[in-house]
Amino acid sequence: MASDRPFGIDPEEFERALREAGIEFRDLLGRASGYIDRTTVSTLASLLGQFGPPQRQRPPQPEGETTGETGSGVWAIYSIDEAGEARVEQVFPSELEALRAHRDNTDERRRVRFLPYGVPTTALGTQMPGSD
Repeated sequence: MASDRPFGIDPEEFERALREAGIEFRDLLGRASGYIDRTTVSTLASLLGQFGPPQRQRPPQPEGETTGETGSGVWAIYSIDEAGEARVEQVFPSELEALRAHRDNTDERRRVRFLPYGVPTTALGTQMPGSD
């Protein structure tokens, strides 16, 4: 008889306890699902949100991408002559490459600027308000 009860519990008692626990667990799940059916989705989301990490606020997105952000253009190193006309010397696919090529520049008339596709190079020669 001692071999039947190593922990002092009869195997039939153990089965009965598990069966009763299973029945009670099913009843509990049934009541919880009834409660969830009555609540709205937002209540459920707020309830589950308490157990998850808080969402970080994201910085506001700009309203539209600029041509430089979409990459539909080139970075140009150009010079402006005495007459104010621009002459493109080199063209690069990225700003980093253009700035690297321009880093040892000593000529004040030589500049780097993004040039969108379709814009004529004559636009480089015109001075924008606020630019040097």
